[in-house]
Amino acid sequence: MKRILLAILTTLFFSTAWAAEVSPMTVDGATTVSTAEAKALFDDEVLFVDVRKDSDWDAGRVPGAVHLDNKKGVFTEAALSAEIGKDEKVVIYCNGEKCPRSARGSKSAVGWGFTQVYYYRDGFPAWKAAGNPVE
Repeated sequence: MKRILLAILTTLFFSTAWAAEVSPMTVDGATTVSTAEAKALFDDEVLFVDVRKDSDWDAGRVPGAVHLDNKKGVFTEAALSAEIGKDEKVVIYCNGEKCPRSARGSKSAVGWGFTQVYYYRDGFPAWKAAGNPVE
C-alpha cells in the first residue's frame, strides 16, 4: 500500500512539475506572435524586451533588445516605462515554450497598463533557428 501511495504521489509531483515548465499558449491582454510575426515587428523597429537570465543574454540576443531579467526584480513597471510608453508596441521574449518568464513578463506588462504587448512564446531559440539576426 505504501508503494502504491508513493507511486501516485511521485506521478502527481512530476506531472505538476513538468506542466509548470511549459509556458501558456496565450496571455490575456497580450497578442501571441509567431517567429515570422516577431520578425515583422522587429523590422518595424518595435522594442524587444529580453527577460532571460544574464548568462542567456550574454550568449546572444535579438539585436537592440533591452535586458530586463524578471527573476532578479529588474523587470518592473518603472523599468519598462523608462524604455517604452504604455501605448507603444513591445515584444517580450525568453527561451521558448519551456521558459515561463515571457508569459509572466507579458502578464505583468498588461497589468501595468501597457496596451500593445506582444508575447513571443517561441522566443530566442526559434528566432535564431529561423536565421534572424542575433548579437
